[in-house]
Amino acid sequence: MAVCPLDYRYGREVVKNIFSEKQKLRYMLQVELALLKAEASLSIVPEECISVVSQAIERVELSRVKEIESEIKHDVMAVVKALAESSGECGKYIHLGATSNDIIDTSTALQLKEFFNILENDLMEFEGVLASLAREHRNTVMLGRTHGQAAVPVTFGLKMAVFLAEIMRHHERLEELKKRLLVGKMMGAVGTGAALGKNALRIQQMVMQDLGLGYEEAPTQIIGRDRYVEFISFMASLATSLEKFATEIRNLQRSEIDEVQERFEEEKQVGSSTMAHKRNPITAENICGLARVIRGFLIPAHESAILWHERDLTNSSAERFIIPHVCILMDDIIVKSINLFRNLVVKKENMLRNLRAHEEVMAERVIMYLVSKGWSRQEAHEAVRKLAMKPGKFRDNLLADDKIGPLVREEIDAILDPLQYTGVAGEIIDHVLKKLKV
Repeated sequence: MAVCPLDYRYGREVVKNIFSEKQKLRYMLQVELALLKAEASLSIVPEECISVVSQAIERVELSRVKEIESEIKHDVMAVVKALAESSGECGKYIHLGATSNDIIDTSTALQLKEFFNILENDLMEFEGVLASLAREHRNTVMLGRTHGQAAVPVTFGLKMAVFLAEIMRHHERLEELKKRLLVGKMMGAVGTGAALGKNALRIQQMVMQDLGLGYEEAPTQIIGRDRYVEFISFMASLATSLEKFATEIRNLQRSEIDEVQERFEEEKQVGSSTMAHKRNPITAENICGLARVIRGFLIPAHESAILWHERDLTNSSAERFIIPHVCILMDDIIVKSINLFRNLVVKKENMLRNLRAHEEVMAERVIMYLVSKGWSRQEAHEAVRKLAMKPGKFRDNLLADDKIGPLVREEIDAILDPLQYTGVAGEIIDHVLKKLKV
């Protein structure tokens, strides 16, 4: 019986597979083999055991591991026993000198390494979608808004470039994070490597090199959980950006604004069970809701880093939830963000309509014009502010003013043209696109 929505509603199978029981077992067996290979190269165990155990790994079934665990009540030792019983005489060398979290933490690093390949591809694809929108709408002028109210003109292309630059920064953070997160350990019970003897450091180095990972410089029984805290914090920050982008789409789709619209399949899609006219931004809302779930794992991630002495077990159960859920949901909302923006309906006419309906947003340009005619900035601001606050059309108020009217009358159309007041928005967009090299 499925209980968790990840089982039946959210997430892609390619990511869920990475964090499945079956795949976790494969990673753990891979780590056990890497340890045996390192020890064989130093003549600690017979070299012929490498091929024996390599073949035995293929015979280890999850069902057998779970059967053993139900008897002995220890997950890692169940893996060790299952592999050992399939390895004949070489079984006695399995897990030699290791402790459970040598295997668990290192296999988790392998999971995250594979996940990061998918996450990086997600980010690159999203960057491409946002870049296309920024380029296409470089000169699509719309109403800028601050505090939920009309501000000054902006371009939709610049809005997309702002989002793109933010995702590019996350991409940089991901690259920085890899070297601190993708590490394992092979230093035994309390991190001294005592059971591995004088070659402990060399064995650890060989194991991690074989697996394509870094290693914990100063371990306890586990790798430092500050690494996981940084990872979950990064994921929470990325989720926050995606929620911010989706919230902007939701706001711009509001009936009274109606400047963009999430793609709606009119032939079949239902917006509401009762209001037949509805075209709800369900994907954007879904992104927002799941982003909050991701951020919800921040507290248990931090608290799981506070352990007794060389470690206790309070982190283990929490991390079984935290890491898979955060990774699966993150991929889910990035893919949804990609589809949301790739299929976004941009309503240029409505953007222009809303812009024309708020002539007062050109007050700043009037101020700058008056300053160019010799007014002080403060004097111009106060005079224009008063006219903008008066009832009636802003243009009429300007022309009716005894001091300002004569100055602006001949150039009023140019001064109040919002299409000519987007500053260097285009250059900013170009700079961001050039940085992405697209």
